[in-house]
Amino acid sequence: MQSSCMHISMSSASGSQEPPREGRRASSARGNADLDPVLRNTLRYTVSAREYAALHKYILSRSKALRRAAPTPANVDKALQPRKGNDDYNARAVRHALRVFAVSWLGMKGWDAVARKVKDKEAAANSKKQPFYSSPALRMSLSLSAILLLYRWLFRFLTRLRTHLLQPEVEPFRLRNPRTAATLTSPYAPALGASFAGLALGIYPRRQLRVTIAIYSLFRALEFGWNACEAEGLIWGVKNGRRRERPWWFGSWMLQPVAFGQLFHAFIFDRDCLPEPLSKLVLSQSAGYLQTRPQDWPQHLKWPAMDQIVDSLAEMARLSWPAYISPTLFPTKEKVLPPSLASLAPLTSRAHPLISSLSCATLHPSDPSCLRTYLTFWINTFPPLTRVLLLFYSAMTVVPQLKSFYHSPLATLNSIIASALRMSTFATGALSTAWASICFFQTYLPRHVLATQRYFLGGFFAGLWAWVERRHGRGVFLYSARVSVDSFWKVGVKRRWWKSMKSGDVWVFVLALMVTGVVYERDARAIREGQWRKGVSWIRGQGWRDWSAEEDAEEAEEREKNL
Repeated sequence: MQSSCMHISMSSASGSQEPPREGRRASSARGNADLDPVLRNTLRYTVSAREYAALHKYILSRSKALRRAAPTPANVDKALQPRKGNDDYNARAVRHALRVFAVSWLGMKGWDAVARKVKDKEAAANSKKQPFYSSPALRMSLSLSAILLLYRWLFRFLTRLRTHLLQPEVEPFRLRNPRTAATLTSPYAPALGASFAGLALGIYPRRQLRVTIAIYSLFRALEFGWNACEAEGLIWGVKNGRRRERPWWFGSWMLQPVAFGQLFHAFIFDRDCLPEPLSKLVLSQSAGYLQTRPQDWPQHLKWPAMDQIVDSLAEMARLSWPAYISPTLFPTKEKVLPPSLASLAPLTSRAHPLISSLSCATLHPSDPSCLRTYLTFWINTFPPLTRVLLLFYSAMTVVPQLKSFYHSPLATLNSIIASALRMSTFATGALSTAWASICFFQTYLPRHVLATQRYFLGGFFAGLWAWVERRHGRGVFLYSARVSVDSFWKVGVKRRWWKSMKSGDVWVFVLALMVTGVVYERDARAIREGQWRKGVSWIRGQGWRDWSAEEDAEEAEEREKNL
């Protein structure tokens, strides 16, 4: 009897310490069902229910400890369900903004790390370390995430406000305030109002990257607006029953003469207003006209650097192209060069006796023929540039389109070779024409006629070589146009033609957002790239979807049914 009582007491004690497995599972399920509020909000603003299910399937479930501690996907899905009558728009906006912040911050930090490796050790040592809160990477990430979050919130608010004002019960307000009501109920009001989120670009310090973003956005917005005008017949297309075709010669290549003219003029007179990599590229590819130090030149004697030669060309134009006296033919002449051009003495002292102009003595002192120098530049520049472009186009074509290269290698190779030849012809022709125009104008124009403007004319004629690449060089053409606009603005500020507006690039970015939003609202097909249309839809919080393509597909299905 006593032993049986002891057995019962021991079994009850053991039962109180270790409940059955079924009971433990039920208690854990109950605990997972009621998630902690902090954990629930953390999950809501970091991952969606679908993403958590994938994370649990491929990562959390692989570890026993994590699988026991982490809630199940079903419980997370139930906990993250919005309340009745609501949606997760705001949570999704915050979630996406946080991801933009993380991705952009990691990208900027990675770029900074690569840049430090490329830079010289002295430059890296002299660079000052900035505190974390004022680092460009943090401020750029904060700027981009704030733009996205504010844009979605403003667009959502203005869309709901417009819907409310269009209700019949709000008609008294519309009658009392017709202008305000017309503004707020316009179909473009949400896009225009949300565009003021672009002011958050000012969080990033005023650097070249901010200006580049603003100019790029403006060019894309103007392109979308141009496409919309074409579609509605304001420029070409169908208008009043008449179809007006776009001229066959019209295209983005027409930007190049003006852009190259401005860039070449700025390269001569205002090189500090050009991107440094672009200036270095032009100098490195102009060895046929910008003479390097000869091997037989004495070490104790100076030789002008390429930058000094370009500065001397600018000084010649300011002096209205002074006359040149050959020191070989007239060795007794004292004043062969003006004092401001004394750095060119090593070049002019070796110049051919038949050369009669100072520009020719500077650009090709050993050859009196400008035409022969022009052809020699082509022979020396075209083949190596073509080889470099062949490697570039091969990497840009074969790697992304490996399947097409596998199925049709000859067609792909033909496309690569043709692209390299066209681009090499365009680049070599533009460079050679720009430099050769200096000698041409000094030979055939009077000294005081267009003394400084002839550099713009030389670049203009150089830009006409874009005709060779008119069908495939649109990206290069738009890039040079953006660089030209940026350079022209800086030149104007430098020469005090106009004053620099404080945060002007931020307002340019806001204007670009406005134009893009209005065009997308009016005719989404004017944004011809499907990825861009999906990007605009995603920024608005409407998902990564191409709504115009889906509408076209639905219309096509309806037509097939009717037929």
